[in-house]
Amino acid sequence: MATRASRAAPRAAGLSAYVLHRYDWSESSLILDLFTRELGRVAVAAKGAKRPYSQLRSVLLPFQHITVTLGRAARDEASSEVQNLRGAEWAGGAAMLTGAALFSGFYLNELLMKLLARLDPHMALFDIYAQTLPALVSADDTQVQAALRAFELALLREIGVLPDLSLVTLTQLPVRLDARYSLQAEAGVTEARSADGELAGSALTGLQAALEHGSLVALQYACRNDLPGLKLLLRSLIQHHLGSATLRTRRVMLELQSLQVENPPP
Repeated sequence: MATRASRAAPRAAGLSAYVLHRYDWSESSLILDLFTRELGRVAVAAKGAKRPYSQLRSVLLPFQHITVTLGRAARDEASSEVQNLRGAEWAGGAAMLTGAALFSGFYLNELLMKLLARLDPHMALFDIYAQTLPALVSADDTQVQAALRAFELALLREIGVLPDLSLVTLTQLPVRLDARYSLQAEAGVTEARSADGELAGSALTGLQAALEHGSLVALQYACRNDLPGLKLLLRSLIQHHLGSATLRTRRVMLELQSLQVENPPP
């Protein structure tokens, strides 16, 4: 993936950000993988953030909208990409995720970490991420699933690997509303040959229209037309672009489902 920002991020102040992941650096410090609106993914060293009296302890948490100030690269780190965190403040917003929503949120974070290059800004995707997080706490599972599928579609489109869903990729002819199609990583939109992993042409054109409109609410609504079929198509497409990498969140979910089957609740 092409990087649209310099490999050496400039000194920046007032970046809008979310913490995607935290790594222990020392007994008192952390390395953070941040998703910022202005610079994209950035690795930062948060010195002293683990100390009991550090004001950063309650700020540098996943799913919390924060504003960060960065300094020069951390000299102690082997990678020149790592910037020093000079400060971080809570930027307001909804409460942090809990329960099932927490798992969904970590799934989004893992997708961003594995599919986005560092220092490659995606401002529109940042805004979509911020809008998606509150939808994950809904008691309506259909709404949650639609929010997840909409984010996956937006992410794939943003990194340039989602074809025009209203056209058969090989012929560039419009899909027929009453026909059924599959979505393949290398062939794009093709006529379906089996009942597995397919969507109606009307569903695909609705998704494309919502993507072009730019409204996340419209895209989430369009995803509701066939959530099971869309999930299968997007899972296959995402796995192709992940390569051999396995999503940890998906593996953990499968293990939990297996435990529930073996040990059903009383």
